[in-house]
Amino acid sequence: MQRPAVTAVLAAALLLFGAGCSSGDGKEPVGQKAPTTTAPGPSGTGANGSPSPTGPPAKGSVKVVSTLTEGLKSPWGVAALPDGDLLVASRDEGTITRIDAENGKKTEIGSVPGVSPGGEGGLLGLAISPDFASDRQVYAYFTTESDNRIARMLYDEQKPAGQQLGAPDTILRDIPKGVIHNGGRIAFGPDKMLYAGTGETGDTGLAQDRKSLGGKILRMTPDGQPVHGNPDADSIVYSWGHRNVQGLAWDSEKRLWAAEFGQNTWDELNLIEPGKNYGWPQVEGKGGKSGFVDPVAQWTTAEASPSGIAYAAGSIWMAGLRGERLWRIPLSGTAPLAEPQSFLADKHGRLRTVLSAGGSKLWLVTSETDNRGTPESGDDKILELEVK
Repeated sequence: MQRPAVTAVLAAALLLFGAGCSSGDGKEPVGQKAPTTTAPGPSGTGANGSPSPTGPPAKGSVKVVSTLTEGLKSPWGVAALPDGDLLVASRDEGTITRIDAENGKKTEIGSVPGVSPGGEGGLLGLAISPDFASDRQVYAYFTTESDNRIARMLYDEQKPAGQQLGAPDTILRDIPKGVIHNGGRIAFGPDKMLYAGTGETGDTGLAQDRKSLGGKILRMTPDGQPVHGNPDADSIVYSWGHRNVQGLAWDSEKRLWAAEFGQNTWDELNLIEPGKNYGWPQVEGKGGKSGFVDPVAQWTTAEASPSGIAYAAGSIWMAGLRGERLWRIPLSGTAPLAEPQSFLADKHGRLRTVLSAGGSKLWLVTSETDNRGTPESGDDKILELEVK
């Protein structure tokens, strides 16, 4: 799919922040097309500039089983209910829609008051309480006129469609907002704590400012409070030195992985540990500098611009916006088992979110209606994938 010219608002944002944001949310420079294959690196290195892994490569496969639903508008966050149905957030419309996992039927359950869409902001990540069966709480990360914040809402399925969400109970506010780099992914971890990926809004200094919530991964209780095991007992900051985190996932050993947008050179997949500094803006990609953690894998920004990630079949699966492809990173413990593989290149346009559906099944959400793609008939869609 060809990509339109940068909108006036986003172009102004790039000039304002001077951040070189060719891939801030996966926007490709006008007239430059992402490659459809991965070029080999220099002798002895892989395509991502890292040493080639030893041992036989692990080949995978992706099969598009079906299109669950289509006609979604600016889908961003996705969360699975206990019965398997999906909740999908519309970034620009500020609404949440329930998708029947059996037949793809769409039912709007309500809107989130206070959402102020613009640029890369709006209604972003969704998460379901780990105690949803008893508390019926849906969590949302969203942009307001003044900040980014996280709120929870009671989901009452007995009320009429469109009126099933209760008033937001804000658990965290004052996450910095910008036209760009708002982060926005939230997820409950195996420890039942809530994690959030944030962006530095184009103000690169926020990533290294331990007092700022921008350019961080946050860890908090379901009430938005600091939790035991955080680097600082009175802070929800879990890791820092991030540019724009939009992907969070845990592997089978409960290790946290995060995808991060680079500036002009390297996008990243990071293994997240508490109290570690991931380098931005001093380092982009694998810099080998003391005091900073290098990514486990990296890609050129044309190949990836990663948003959501998921873990399934022994691999991290990463959705690419500008790269318009799904990446597989097979894991052996904390390291890649083989070079990353790409699938579905240029088949479905921009890819925003990938969500595990158990076993070898994934849900994949396209992102052509976010003012940066070229929507075609049926966009945006949720695809059912079988992977290995």
